[in-house]
Amino acid sequence: MKINVVTMCSGYDSQCLALERLKRDYPGFDYELVAWSEFDPESKQPIDKQPAVIAHNALFPQWAGRNLGDMTQIDWTRFEGEKIDLLTYSTPCTDVSQAGLQKGIAEGSGTRSSILWYTRNAIKVLRPKFLMMENVKALVSKKFKPFYDKWIAELYELGYDSYARVCNGTEVNVPQNRERIFVLSVRRDSEREPEYKFPFPLPLTRTVEDILEDEVDEKFFLKDERVQDFIERIQHGEG
Repeated sequence: MKINVVTMCSGYDSQCLALERLKRDYPGFDYELVAWSEFDPESKQPIDKQPAVIAHNALFPQWAGRNLGDMTQIDWTRFEGEKIDLLTYSTPCTDVSQAGLQKGIAEGSGTRSSILWYTRNAIKVLRPKFLMMENVKALVSKKFKPFYDKWIAELYELGYDSYARVCNGTEVNVPQNRERIFVLSVRRDSEREPEYKFPFPLPLTRTVEDILEDEVDEKFFLKDERVQDFIERIQHGEG
């Protein structure tokens, strides 16, 4: 069994890391990353020098040449007719997250989070069997729920039934209190109505101590002046 995958706003591609784990645990399963899209519009570096792209190429060098760059500029018709099983889109949470300024996600607003709506261009052409979105819990908060509902309604009109759940890292045996909204959308094109149920929460059996390394390279340490800067910002109410 081999599936064809496209990831958008890929970052270092945790989705492909999950697929690599499936390859490890289930002999016979395989996948191919047909294309990915990662680009930082605010970076002054060439695309292949941007941190997320560097990280992706380090993890998946075999697909280094398949980055399509800015998802708002992609002509998806080049993949028309190609079988795509899974499309993932972890679009920026910058303007939705409570940790940010919450500038919004309205289509055409020009915020980084508003590029979500460009995902429809890929969906219309690629017609993947499955779509998977991950974003911050604030996307389904009172302030942004109308935009979320509009997006789910659009997916329905495009032929997809969507199943959503807010999941915490602690529910998948990760010792971190980190809530995210996951949406799996299934294409309606068979006699049976699509159905999906999220797995039951896994028991939390690990602690932070279990995953911390005993020895950490000094290159990961903050310099003393940087630490002092953080302290001063917190003391002045800026942290």
